[in-house]
Amino acid sequence: MEKTLLSFGHGYVARTLAQALLPQGWRVFGTTRNERKINTLRDEGAAPIRWPDGDFGDALAQATHILISAAPGPEGDPILAVLQNEISALAPRLEWAGYLSTTGVYGDHDGAWVDETTPLTPATDRGKARVAAEAQWQSIPGLPLQVFRLAGIYGPGRGPFEKVKAGTARRIIKENQVFSRIHVEDIAQVLEASMARPNPGAVYNVCDDDPAPPQDVIAHAAHLLDLPMPPAVAFEDAEMSPMARSFYSESKRVSNNRIKQELGANLIFPSYRDGLPTLLE
Repeated sequence: MEKTLLSFGHGYVARTLAQALLPQGWRVFGTTRNERKINTLRDEGAAPIRWPDGDFGDALAQATHILISAAPGPEGDPILAVLQNEISALAPRLEWAGYLSTTGVYGDHDGAWVDETTPLTPATDRGKARVAAEAQWQSIPGLPLQVFRLAGIYGPGRGPFEKVKAGTARRIIKENQVFSRIHVEDIAQVLEASMARPNPGAVYNVCDDDPAPPQDVIAHAAHLLDLPMPPAVAFEDAEMSPMARSFYSESKRVSNNRIKQELGANLIFPSYRDGLPTLLE
């Protein structure tokens, strides 16, 4: 049977996954609000659908798998706001559904380790919205849903190098601040592994082996570029957007044991030290 992925919010992660699936004979439908991306998705081999007013008939009829990447808003999940009835009807025919969430659902743990059994105590409005959206998707009867809680994503086109090159990077120092990260190619391989062995109801943290202070990553980027070390700035004195500052309200180390044990994930980039050099190639 032909495999067909219907990808809601067909962005950075979903496009990377599609690049792995399409050569295997998959069909991929991807939604986008961005008019300029319509032709890009088509060129990449996906069938684009304008969100929210495109024609979903073929995609819903053919989908064996769905991936949800779109972020929730104040009113809840944007996909279910438009297509909850259609997805509820589709659920029993699906082989797999994946919801991309965030490790922000765990809130702040002052640098301590968390895993998938850790209670959800989000500290930010974004984290609270994700907890609610996870619950919305989990409540759909018969949906073979897996939830993937992603750490900070980096990869081609997304990394610290541009700011270091421009001389605008800063090593922001906040005591005991650590973040977990994940390369986009490792997210794609985890999703593909889950598609090969669905486990409805499962929740997976998707992150690398090396939670690290953000200033260490900036310093390593400067080293790789052979550029001067960006200046250190105390968090209290740093000029930051409210969004950037909110990320520093949470510090935790995220365990990835489950993706290794249940999905056999063998990370391509187990640390930012492995991943960053490839972004320069």
